Amino acid sequence: MTTDKSAIRDAATVIALRHRASDPHVLMGQRGAKAAFMPNKFVFPGGAVDAADADIPLARPLPALCAARLSEDCPQDISHALATGAIRELWEETGLILGTPGRWRDDVPDDWKTYAATGHLPSAQALQFVFRAITPPGRPRRFDARFFLLDADEIVSDPDDFSDACDELSHLQWVPLAKVREFDLPFITEVVLAEIAARAGDPGPPASVPFFCNDDEESLFLRLRGAASTRSE
Repeated sequence: MTTDKSAIRDAATVIALRHRASDPHVLMGQRGAKAAFMPNKFVFPGGAVDAADADIPLARPLPALCAARLSEDCPQDISHALATGAIRELWEETGLILGTPGRWRDDVPDDWKTYAATGHLPSAQALQFVFRAITPPGRPRRFDARFFLLDADEIVSDPDDFSDACDELSHLQWVPLAKVREFDLPFITEVVLAEIAARAGDPGPPASVPFFCNDDEESLFLRLRGAASTRSE
């Protein structure tokens, strides 16, 4: 297969799930009408991984199982950068903090200054890698997106306080999982939501991670198991 990897950016997305066992809700916001990627759609918070994310220390790393699955079918292990990128994007787009109280020792990159000012260090222990999807060819922007499930109880700030969010997403809200398809959603978001609904009551990482792989020749629906890549369905 001949995917042009130079045109695809690595990205991290956070699916925050609230009241998981009783009345599950997911955190979503609406992209702007003039956005180049998925305008007007309701999406989970997330975005492209920045170069500086790879050097951000974590107070606690990703679960080993999730890190192993993230490294499968990847030319290099970027699981750390994906985890820190997910935490940064959650903060930037919603103003919610995933981390632990602590002081930063070194110079803080510009993209992390407002997060660091909250007095927290990023912690990835609560993130569960649950889905991966590559944007199909022909779109104005393409991403290799990894989706992380997060129990809202792990958020250390007020989950209803979005006052520190940037303006990239509007109408931030906790949407009942049973009613989320009433919103204008991207196709891949609907696929991911079906996976989340099926495992809303399961607190552990999935046995294998779905991978919707689109390249210039074909689309494959694979499973990632944290082993050497075999591209087996």
